[in-house]
Order: sequence, then structure tokens, then C-alpha cells
Amino acid sequence: MFESVLIANRGEIALRIIRTCQRLGIRAIALYSEADRDAPHVHQADGAFAIGPAESARSYLDANAIVAAARRAGAEAIHPGYGFLSESETLIAACEDAGIAFVGPHRAAIRAMGSKIEAKAIAEGAGVPVVPGYHGEQGDAALQAAAQRIGFPLLIKASAGGGGRGMRAVAAAAEFPAALAQARTEALAGFGDDRVLLEKLVTAPRHLEVQLAGDRHGNLVHLFERECSIQRNHQKIVEEAPAAFLSTTQRSALHRHALTLGRAIGYDSLGTVEFLLDHDSGEIYFLEMNTRLQVEHPVTEYVTGLDLVEWQLRIAAGEPLPLGQAQIHCRGWAIEARVNAEDPARNYLPATGRIAHYREPSGTGLRIDSGVREGSVIGPHYDSLIAKVIAGGEDRAQARRRLAAALDAFAIVGPTTNLGLLRDLLRLPAFTAEPLTTGFLTRHFPAGWQAPAADAETLMRAALVLAAQCEAEAAAGAGASSPWQRLGAFRVLECAALPGASWYLLAGGDGAAREVRVCGRAGQYEAECADQSLSARVRQIGSDTLLLESDGRSEPLHWHRCGDRLLLRWNDTGWDVQVLEIGAAVTGASATEQHITASLPGRIAEIHCAPGDRVSAGQTLVVLDSMKLLHTLCAPSDGQVRALYCAVDDSVEGGALLVELEAVSSDGTSPNHPE
Repeated sequence: MFESVLIANRGEIALRIIRTCQRLGIRAIALYSEADRDAPHVHQADGAFAIGPAESARSYLDANAIVAAARRAGAEAIHPGYGFLSESETLIAACEDAGIAFVGPHRAAIRAMGSKIEAKAIAEGAGVPVVPGYHGEQGDAALQAAAQRIGFPLLIKASAGGGGRGMRAVAAAAEFPAALAQARTEALAGFGDDRVLLEKLVTAPRHLEVQLAGDRHGNLVHLFERECSIQRNHQKIVEEAPAAFLSTTQRSALHRHALTLGRAIGYDSLGTVEFLLDHDSGEIYFLEMNTRLQVEHPVTEYVTGLDLVEWQLRIAAGEPLPLGQAQIHCRGWAIEARVNAEDPARNYLPATGRIAHYREPSGTGLRIDSGVREGSVIGPHYDSLIAKVIAGGEDRAQARRRLAAALDAFAIVGPTTNLGLLRDLLRLPAFTAEPLTTGFLTRHFPAGWQAPAADAETLMRAALVLAAQCEAEAAAGAGASSPWQRLGAFRVLECAALPGASWYLLAGGDGAAREVRVCGRAGQYEAECADQSLSARVRQIGSDTLLLESDGRSEPLHWHRCGDRLLLRWNDTGWDVQVLEIGAAVTGASATEQHITASLPGRIAEIHCAPGDRVSAGQTLVVLDSMKLLHTLCAPSDGQVRALYCAVDDSVEGGALLVELEAVSSDGTSPNHPE
């Protein structure tokens, strides 16, 4: 076994590898860009080396710099985690030249599976079924003709791609040229290769995958399957092991096909073979193979009881597999949810910012894999993943209950997250009642997921918590030194009595601030909101828990304050309540002038307008390249471009003004600039 391993990655996967290395007595060495100088993986490692500037998203992808750092550290092996570097022949070659072991498969396997085009050809040759499609000559005319033969709807997929980048669903022939151009552009930007393939679009697909492990002595086993069908923008957000609603025949076929493909390429590491199962026909098709550790590997670890990172290290060190197929068993169930910095209500737009408050859940059967802590900054240069919450149990029902409860208890203040969406989807009856497909979110949230609006009862409970805490601070003499006392809404609370405090509270998805009035003292309060009232006695029973007694009923309210935000959890529901100044108004855009701003930091990839252009609602104005994805910024309404403040290839900060629009009157003139 190795004495030291350099981890060529960051965030939660770096911490995950560090834990296994340190358990095995291996010295774990981290890398960091300037943006990650104080990141948790740097502090947890046994040593760390700077790798590049903060502003470069490619700092962790420089193979020569990584090998140079490994030499300086005296590392015997490099573990790339997952991501682009884990399938980099350039890094493998650099490791070979330096006499450093690469923790991953041999180069030929990566090359064979790195191209979806070649991977499909190998699968076909081995007798593994593939989705009907085209992976031939790359000219536009040839692709257009192939699309007509396959028929619509179909998928365009980047040959070298993954994670949904360079993928476009095309419903009709008229849409094909534009979709092909976009897929090529995204593929070239993301992978340096604009080749694509076409596939028949399976309209009700399940996304299933099989974990493989092979060694350098000819042994190959499967570690059962995972269900990864719940996705947004072709990227997974919920995964589980094993897969539900599978027949014995289907399960056996998945395992058999995966092993067949692995043997065809002499696979010798941890890897995952991905399949589509057509829910309508029951047919199974090979999709692709990822020659690396997967993000969702913890659910496999839970049901098998194995440490897959340890297996990777042992294989790379030349050891045979620790167990044979007959010794590997699947027990219980595990479900993983990815908590991302993104806004599900805005088509999952990635979010950035500092995490002002961070509290992970804990409990039986729970595991949290995270690379952040309170004070961490989610920037535009790297992935938006904050944490993976994994819950296991004796069966699927228990794992689901534990995961839902854990997500309820997860408290994050800062960037917008998808916690609300994850909580809601796990409680949908369909999650447990029917097979999952990749259209799950679209089917159950056809207009897109929206955060529920807080009702009057929730806001009144929030106000009671605020009143109790402000009275306690005033009694303790906090007075004006308290940041909460400095808020305008709290200036009436400079003494312990509450003659009648009024707050404007903002919570939920409707964007409406509502007034809540509270009166009372010494823990006895009455709150009033929207012609409803709530009288209660509030007692503190913990540092962050109050007991609310009303109408003969007692219930705990868990809370945390951060700046002008109150995180409130009661009745298994979490609420993020913002406290506004008295008299604060929630205003929208001007009726005659609107600003199009950068949704987050990035690079201007395309511009589709010029000053003076007439534009229509929904028309694409600017395409922003940020956080590994292209974001289309559209006109919110009909109007005219008054000014353009950006150019192609400009780097822009989040919130930067890009385009200024103005309304056009019915006679075609601008109200501000009549002709």
C-alpha cells in the first residue's frame, strides 16, 4: 500500500478521500487554488500545496502542475477523485513519466469509454444493447440526414461530454440546426471536442447504473445497481441503491451487461456502467461508462458495507480485489440527495455567495459528505454542490423517512439552495408508489418548482420567536449593541415591554412582505397577521429551541438568527424568514425601463442584440457561460434595446448590467425618446 497520496481535487470528494487515506495510515496531501486557501479539505489534509490562482477554474486541471506538486510532496500516487481529471490521459502520461501511480484504470479503458461514439461501438461488438441512433460522419448534412432517418424526438449528445453539457433534446426537424449548433458550441467549450452523436429519445426512460470493480489480476465483480432517474437539466440530484420496481430478470440483465462490457475492455479499477431502461417497453440500453468513482458512490457503500475509495487504492497498488462476487451482498437501502447552491424556481440557476450559517443534520443511518463550512464562499469557478445527504435503513421506506427528516433539519443561510425542492419531492406519493423516470420533476412540477408561500400561522409563529428573543436581549442589556435591535423594526423594543411591535416579514415563494403585529410581555404574546391572531406563551427550552404553548397544545420551534434572517423549523417544515424595516416596500422593475443583469459571474459567450433593436418577450439577448453551463438571458417583455454594456468574451460579475431595455408605445416610439 502507498505511504502517501496526493488528491488532485477539491471540496467534498477531497475530504472523502482524505478520510479513507488517514484511516489506512496513508499521508493525504491536498491541493488548493487561492480561492480554496482556507477550504476544509486543506485543513483536514496532512499537507497541502498551492496549485493556481483563484480566478481560474482550470487550476485543478493542470496535469503538469499537479505532478510537480506530487514530486515536491514525495507522493507515491495521485487520486483524481471524480471530474474531468479522473479520465485524463494527459495526467496518466505525466504520472507514468514521473514514476507516480495513477489511482484509476489503465489508459486504454479511459480512451475507449471517453468517447461515447467509440463506447457504443464497443458495446455493440460485445453484444450489449445500445439506444438506436447515429455515431458516424460529423458533417452537418450527414447529421441532418441521420436525424431524419432516426425520427423525432431525438437527443443530440456531446461525444466527449457528461453532466448534461452538450446535450439537446430536439422535438422536430425545424429545431435541429439551432440545437446542433448549440450542442457543438457547449461541447467544444466544455470538453475541447465538438463531435456529437444522435440517439432516439426514449420518452419514459429510467436511468440505472451498475458499479463495477476490477483489478490487475483479471478479476471483475459488480457491486449491484443504483437508481439515478431524478434529474434536472440532465444532472442527477437524488440517487439510491438498490433500484426499486425492477424484476429479477431486469436486475440480472443489468449486472450481466455491465460485466460483459467491463471484460471487453479489461477493466481494472472502480467504474460505473450506465443504462437506460425504457419504462414503456422494458428494454435496457447501454448509455455510457464512467471510468472513475461516481458522486453517488456512498449509497453503494451503505448497502454493501464496503469502502470504495479503499478498493480503488488497493487496486492501484497492485493488490487483488478484497472479495469475490459470492462474498459481496446487498443489505438494506440507501438514498442520497445532492444539496446544491441553485434556485429551482429559476430553472436551477446556480447561486453564489458566502454561507453565513451552516448546520448539518445528524442521526441514525445518516452520512453527510460536504466540502464547506460556515463562512465558506460558493464562487462561480467550481461546481455548485454544497453537500450530499445520505440516509440508509432496513428498507426503502425507512431510508426515505430518515432522508426527509435530515433535509428538514439542514440549515443553510447564504446562497439559495435546492433544499425546499428536495424536501417536497421526497414527500410526493409518487416517489414511493411508482417507478421513477427522468421526467419525474417535469411531470410533478409541470410549471417548475416554486417555494410555498408562508401562511399567516407560520409568520405569526416567526413573530413570536422574534418577540421572545428581542425581549430577552433587552432584559439582558443588549440594547443598541444587538444587530437585531439596530433593525428599524426593532427600535420599539429597547425595553423589555412590548407595547405593540410591528414587523414586515418576508418568507416563501410569493415575494410578498406581510405585516405582523405583536403585543405582550414576559413570554405572553399575541400576534396578528392578515385578520388572524395567535395567543401563546413562549418558553425557551434550549439554546435554539422555544416551546410554544397555545390552546392547550405545546410544540417546539427550532430557530436560528443570522443577520436579518430567521431560520424557523416547526411541524417538520423549514422556513427562511427575512425581517424587513418597518414600511419597507417590495418593488418590481420599472414599467418603462428594464435592466438585464448577469445572473451570476461568468463570461459573455454570445450577444444577440444591438442598441436600437426591437425585441420580443422571451427573445434571447445574451448567453452567459458560468459554472460549466450556458445561461440564456432573455427579454422579460416586448421593448427596444436602449444600451448594451458588454461584448463577447467579457468577464462579468454577478449582477453586472448587460442590457438596458425600454418600453415601446403602441405607435412604435419609445416613451423616453419619442421620434
